[in-house]
Amino acid sequence: MRKTALALRHVHFEDLGSFGDALSAWGYEIRYSDVGEEPFCQGDPCASDLLIVLGGPVGVYEDAYPFLDTEWKFIRTRLEAGLPTLGICLGAQLIASALGERVYSTGLKEIGFSPLTVTEEGHESPLVHFDGVQVLHWHGDTYTLPIGAQNLASTSVVEQQAFSIGPNVLGIQFHPEVETDGRFERWLIGHSAELAGCGIDTEGLRTDARMHGQRLKMAAHMMLQDWLTGIELQQ
Repeated sequence: MRKTALALRHVHFEDLGSFGDALSAWGYEIRYSDVGEEPFCQGDPCASDLLIVLGGPVGVYEDAYPFLDTEWKFIRTRLEAGLPTLGICLGAQLIASALGERVYSTGLKEIGFSPLTVTEEGHESPLVHFDGVQVLHWHGDTYTLPIGAQNLASTSVVEQQAFSIGPNVLGIQFHPEVETDGRFERWLIGHSAELAGCGIDTEGLRTDARMHGQRLKMAAHMMLQDWLTGIELQQ
């Protein structure tokens, strides 16, 4: 019987990216639950073997988006059951919030490719594959580290870039899943207003995506495989 993976998606272009093909190859049947399409976050949060909470251009604290409360409760139930859960960017922030931590604006935008520094704890985790790798950052918020969590990575701009709680919960602030081929253009279009507001050169992002994309994808797949192996060993 194939394992199941549920992905909570907030905008269509921020999907599972390169993780999608990898998960399918490793025996996972993938289903998306999309904001604005019923049913979003309905049913049993514990029904899937794996939950992946994807990114999006909103803040956990923004009351203007009622779906966040529904999603928060869905994730919290999952975490209370101790089941495998992966959060990326907004997803990591939602996990931290569901665990009672504060998510807040850093006062700046960390957007673009830059190297990641893996912490001492991170070197003993699947995040070791990202040490020194240029990864894609695209966020303006951060979080306080959940109780019992280990901070696995940082940058010179934002200290909290990834955390884990035991083998089953992993939050990643940056975007390991991003596809840096022609599909990266969807990100540039989808975030065009934000990029313009920050004065960020889109051609520079395209160039960096071409330059660093393959190494990022390799590191991302090794990280994901190591994490999934650790989950399976615990079951």
